[in-house]
Amino acid sequence: MRGAASLLVVDDDARVRTVVCWQLEAEGYDVHEAADGYAAWAGIERHRPDLVVLDLSLPGLSGLDLLRRLRAAGDVTPVVVLSGRDGEGDRITGLDLGADDYLVKPFSPGELAARVRSVLRRTVGRDPSGRGATDGQAPRPPATGGGAARLRIDHGTREVEVDGEPVPLTAKEFDLVAFLHAHPRQVFTRAQLLEHVWASSHGWQSEATVTEHVHRLRHKLGPGHLVTVRGVGYRSGP
Repeated sequence: MRGAASLLVVDDDARVRTVVCWQLEAEGYDVHEAADGYAAWAGIERHRPDLVVLDLSLPGLSGLDLLRRLRAAGDVTPVVVLSGRDGEGDRITGLDLGADDYLVKPFSPGELAARVRSVLRRTVGRDPSGRGATDGQAPRPPATGGGAARLRIDHGTREVEVDGEPVPLTAKEFDLVAFLHAHPRQVFTRAQLLEHVWASSHGWQSEATVTEHVHRLRHKLGPGHLVTVRGVGYRSGP
């Protein structure tokens, strides 16, 4: 039985990525992100996501070209297009190239989450929480081995290692992971983390700041070290 479904959010607008990732994390998904088509291609190969949320207007490799390349390679990873292109021709092209759904900006994050759930149900055969197959199909195997890698935090030198390998972190990334791991399994809201880690409770920092730092830490540390508690916030793992 595998854990929460893994998603890749691809958009060159950092604000859109933050909103989408925040919503999908709140739904219980394991979310990665990419800012352009080439990074998305690499992210798909690295993370083997269960579903990709894809913008069409990307620098470098466009969303349509990425989708075309995926399907030409025989990759059937479900794709939900999230695009500012609202013309009928773009929607038809995207769907003809193999997109599983198409949502036009501006959009409702709640509606996007509902469409992701729907696509996962009918294409992967899993419920949104990742508890297993829902239509008789076997769940897809995990992309990586079980369990999180060993994390070591040295407060004196402010250094972090994963399985003995040093991981470069910014000062605030270190502060965040160190704080969470100093309070094992305790759940903190984004507002509480802003207060404790950023010493901010008066609005000069947005809660999106916490979300962005958690995403970056997950990319650097690997899965399992920072856990999203749906509808609440974050805790250390496992």
